[in-house]
Amino acid sequence: MHEIREIHIGKLIQAKMKEQGRTNVWLARQIPCSPNHIYKIYNSPSINTEMLIRISKILDYNFFENFIEKG
Repeated sequence: MHEIREIHIGKLIQAKMKEQGRTNVWLARQIPCSPNHIYKIYNSPSINTEMLIRISKILDYNFFENFIEKG
């Protein structure tokens, strides 16, 4: 059975951005939204599913995999 893990999705997105060398302005342009909204995303432990899908596609990384612990 799979267990749902508690993670802070905003911190995970921020870490992936840093890993890829992307800027907040770059992500804001891709979404599109204001750079201030990017900081709100980083500080949020949860996120709207549609926004997470969009960010996953932009960063070419499936953030949804982080919620399921395979066992």
